[in-house]
Amino acid sequence: MTLLKNEVAAFGSLLRKAEKDKSLFATHISLMAALFVFWQRNGFKSPFNVNRKELMAFSKIASVATYHKCMRELDGRGYIKYAPSFHPKTGSLVYWLSPFTSTPII
Repeated sequence: MTLLKNEVAAFGSLLRKAEKDKSLFATHISLMAALFVFWQRNGFKSPFNVNRKELMAFSKIASVATYHKCMRELDGRGYIKYAPSFHPKTGSLVYWLSPFTSTPII
């Protein structure tokens, strides 16, 4: 139970950081929520695999361009480290970054 508490607290810190970031929109927050669910499904391991189609469905993002833009912006602003896979059968990798540093949460 402590592991879950720590992970939820870390995600809460990321959301508080996002709340102050005026450059983020609802699509970014929705995508962050979807990423949290995928992280949870992968046992809170970092990095974790993601699938664009499933993330888009979960976060209600309809446009592939918007999805890629949001992922790129979350990466660029230090919320995640995104390692895209260009292979159709291999999922991309995502690392959560600490809300206070640019180091991965492990």
